[in-house]
Amino acid sequence: MPAAIYPGSFDPLTNGHLSLIQRSLKMFDRLIVAIAVNPKKTPTFTEEERRQLIREACGDDPRVEVEAFHGLLVDYVKRRNVGVVIRGLRAVSDFEYEFQLANMNRKLAPDIETVFMMTGEDYFYISSQLVREVASFGGDVTGLVPDNVNQKLKAKFANRK
Repeated sequence: MPAAIYPGSFDPLTNGHLSLIQRSLKMFDRLIVAIAVNPKKTPTFTEEERRQLIREACGDDPRVEVEAFHGLLVDYVKRRNVGVVIRGLRAVSDFEYEFQLANMNRKLAPDIETVFMMTGEDYFYISSQLVREVASFGGDVTGLVPDNVNQKLKAKFANRK
């Protein structure tokens, strides 16, 4: 398979996300990590910070592209001329929402397929929201996020203790 898109807010990138990126590259020649920009939300990290953190965590792998998009995912996927979207599932509770989203995307763009991947057992309880909350209170998120993200979180929340 030539390419897939892995969309998300990645605020911040977790080891669960990184695991899905690495596993997706076993199935696809190229992966576009697409940062969804939602103007209604105030992210912890800017769009550019998230891009940089993902690039650093993925190393110099030329098969990984990182960019941001605004608007509907299906419109972005069409613009990039890619036919597969990767979505991660941590628990049964994720499935219901992801199922609705995948079917809405199919309604809007029948040629785009969604591939669900289960998060590894080491990461099923990790969410970006939980990581942000723990880090904001000075908690240790070592092992939950890549080292570069951990350092950036510590710096971001250093004055909140």
